[in-house]
Amino acid sequence: MGILMPPEWAPQDCLWIGFPHLADEWPGFLARAQEQIAAFANVVAESGQDIRLLVRDDANAARARELVSIKVTLDRQTYGDIWLRDTGPLIVADGKSRTARRFGFNGWGGKYLMPGDQTIGEELARNMGLPITRSQMILEGGAIDGDGTGLAATTEQCLLNPNRNPGMFRGEIEIELQTMLGFERVLWLGEGLVNDHTDGHVDNLARFVGPNRIVIPQATRTEDPNAAIYADAIRRAEAFGVEVAVIPSPGLITRDGEIEPASYVNFAITSHLVVVPTFGSPHDNAGVAAIAELFPDRATVGLPADAVLAGGGGFHCASQQLPATAASSGKI
Repeated sequence: MGILMPPEWAPQDCLWIGFPHLADEWPGFLARAQEQIAAFANVVAESGQDIRLLVRDDANAARARELVSIKVTLDRQTYGDIWLRDTGPLIVADGKSRTARRFGFNGWGGKYLMPGDQTIGEELARNMGLPITRSQMILEGGAIDGDGTGLAATTEQCLLNPNRNPGMFRGEIEIELQTMLGFERVLWLGEGLVNDHTDGHVDNLARFVGPNRIVIPQATRTEDPNAAIYADAIRRAEAFGVEVAVIPSPGLITRDGEIEPASYVNFAITSHLVVVPTFGSPHDNAGVAAIAELFPDRATVGLPADAVLAGGGGFHCASQQLPATAASSGKI
């Protein structure tokens, strides 16, 4: 069996979550963002999964301990942004062992780079005793999603962006994805959500929910700012031969007059739960219910994430799973 990055619904040994600590990143929203991330950590921990909540310093740890249950383990680490989906390790497995893949990280195309963001992925992998293989290609984990069969989805807006790998062509990127992560086929979607500062990460647009099956939002109202983007993604996926499940989008979500990249697709799949971000939209209940239908083997919960979004991401962005080995999952 060759190496492959397991799909998110595969058994997990633990889930890393980043805890907000920078007031400048959440001006006026830091306390609520901390509360919403803590609620995310708590609900997953209460489901029976090992949660490692990263905290930056003593004050940050004290604030986290006020908010989380005793089932949540606090892990003191040096990190800047909390978006561990992008800065954390990507784990591949061959059926018996795991290896951490570390790609280059340049602050989402040179826009945001804080102390610790380039090293936290290696630190987490080393703490778990995982061997590490490095790639010079710039890649954030939220820019790629896999279905467990060797099929990956990404966006042209991100992976072909000159602020990431200006010297690499599409074919060269596909070869590196196959070499490092085991992806043999790549579904190239077009643009990501409006005002997504990641340059269109796929984990805010389209996510695999099973082998060759992907979920993509559909506009709920005519004023939905991403209506054309969703329609194009659906068209491309269907043309590629991927089964598409559609869910309602949150619609137009704004903050201080600016369009927010709000998406129910930024859900986190954990060992026992699927946690869906909600935004106070009239479509929240329908969005959570639609996702629940896609995961009959897990409970699905919706949790407020509007304050987390104010810092630029969601529950999926703030977390990274450690896939289980066959031994730790009880399969051998």
